[in-house]
Amino acid sequence: MSKNNFSLESWLGIIALGSICVISLANVLVRYTTNASFAFTEEFSVFLIVILAFSGAAVAAKSNEHIRITLLEKYLGLTGRRIIYIIQWLGSLIVLSLIVWYGGLLAYEEFTWESTSPGLGYPTWIYLIWLPLLAVAIIFRSTQNLISRLKMDDYSEEVQQ
Repeated sequence: MSKNNFSLESWLGIIALGSICVISLANVLVRYTTNASFAFTEEFSVFLIVILAFSGAAVAAKSNEHIRITLLEKYLGLTGRRIIYIIQWLGSLIVLSLIVWYGGLLAYEEFTWESTSPGLGYPTWIYLIWLPLLAVAIIFRSTQNLISRLKMDDYSEEVQQ
């Protein structure tokens, strides 16, 4: 990734990973020096890992670095590639839209039920609201990626002619 390619999702992932490292290291140091442990480390670490995974997926979606099978992309013509790009985007859109819908519904239900986390007693909707929000970010970045891939195909076709 180039230096100028840092987005909000990149910074969110960096902050989440850094926080996981600091929290875990502090917990290990305190546990081995005092024989006690921080109660919040597991709950916050799991939450931050979800943030890290979804923000990383948004970065990968924008920069076209997701794992995929490119065999068909290489051997199909321009029209075939475009169809494949749109099918890939639609598949992602369907899955991520389900995550947005059901994740938002789950966060809303947890908010209305006033559910709290078992470890620290914080409202669980605070943890869950990030799931649909970051899924929307991935949808947005995937759409950006689709547009740029289609434009790149247009450009490569003009160069060849």
